[in-house]
Amino acid sequence: MKLSVKSDYAARAVIGLAKHYPTGAALKVEDLAAESSTPANYLVQILIELKSRHIVKSIRGKEGGYLLARPPAEISLGDVLRCVHGRVFDPPALHDAHCPAELRAAWKKLQTALDETADGITFQKLLDEGADKAKMYYI
Repeated sequence: MKLSVKSDYAARAVIGLAKHYPTGAALKVEDLAAESSTPANYLVQILIELKSRHIVKSIRGKEGGYLLARPPAEISLGDVLRCVHGRVFDPPALHDAHCPAELRAAWKKLQTALDETADGITFQKLLDEGADKAKMYYI
């Protein structure tokens, strides 16, 4: 299974917006692109997709930009991946009548495990892990 760079850029955008969530201020695309090291023109397309799934929202005007539509604790990596790609893991064998039942069951088990793992990773958890890492110091 190989995810595209689009999924990485989408996750970077959401974690960038999650960092600014407590301020309640919208972030301009250019600032978010610079902060997340993503191309601004591609980021706009991704943000539009994220907006369609109510992960982000946009504010118009001089002080406009993008911000999360929900708290980071309510947005999972699975939400972002499904927005960008559809299913987190969707093996064609699940829909193939010629695939042996035991193999199809194994694919389904893997699909369920990946969905549960991706849904268990919230952006608040990622922020907390980053904050804990920043607090650590080495002697």
